[in-house]
Amino acid sequence: MLALAGALILAPSLAAGPGDPIVAARQASMKEMAAAARAIAEMFDGKRAYEPAAFKAAADTLSARVAALTGEFPRGTLGAPSAAKPEIDQARQEFEALARHIGRLADALAIKAQNAPPGITADMRMTGPPMDGGSLLGKRPGAAEADPADMPAEHLLHLILQDCASCHAKFRRKVE
Repeated sequence: MLALAGALILAPSLAAGPGDPIVAARQASMKEMAAAARAIAEMFDGKRAYEPAAFKAAADTLSARVAALTGEFPRGTLGAPSAAKPEIDQARQEFEALARHIGRLADALAIKAQNAPPGITADMRMTGPPMDGGSLLGKRPGAAEADPADMPAEHLLHLILQDCASCHAKFRRKVE
């Protein structure tokens, strides 16, 4: 889990300049989301003590930061020196759909965290086959997506990280 945590306008975008405040804010937001996801993952992995208040704070951070995600990638702030690829503008609908999906999952996780029990319970754990119509080889075409409210917290986190990884793979260039 922690490995994943470690992510239709056809006109070209202008590159962001060095020190662009929008890029800096976006990078800070991404770091907050990564730290929140890492904290939750470490709790579920037993690498960090589970604390209901810390779980709630991290889930709330994810939900709040994801809610602003699409607004953090305006035209004119994509491309070098930012790691955001200009392709975001060519596939804006796909990018925004991924952000909305992450948002629905993060909101469901935050709701679950509001009533976090004193310890991780079995109903918080991911068990059995994937609940999103997927398999180890990927999502089945035409499969209905499960309601995030019905998913265990650990599964929601896995799906959030999966979507983040998909978005980064397509829309983020590696910075050396």
